[in-house]
Amino acid sequence: MNIVIFLAPFSLGLGLMALAAFWWTLRDGQYEDPAGDAARILVPDPEDRPAA
Repeated sequence: MNIVIFLAPFSLGLGLMALAAFWWTLRDGQYEDPAGDAARILVPDPEDRPAA
């Protein structure tokens, strides 16, 4: 029973840290243009080629 006293606050703290990390990425703009990022991978960019 003593382990529950330790694990319950630990799991709540871990969940709050995950929620804070998600909120931080959401506020920082990480999810603004996922379709554009996927399309940019397929577009050939001449600047990415090695120099001759």
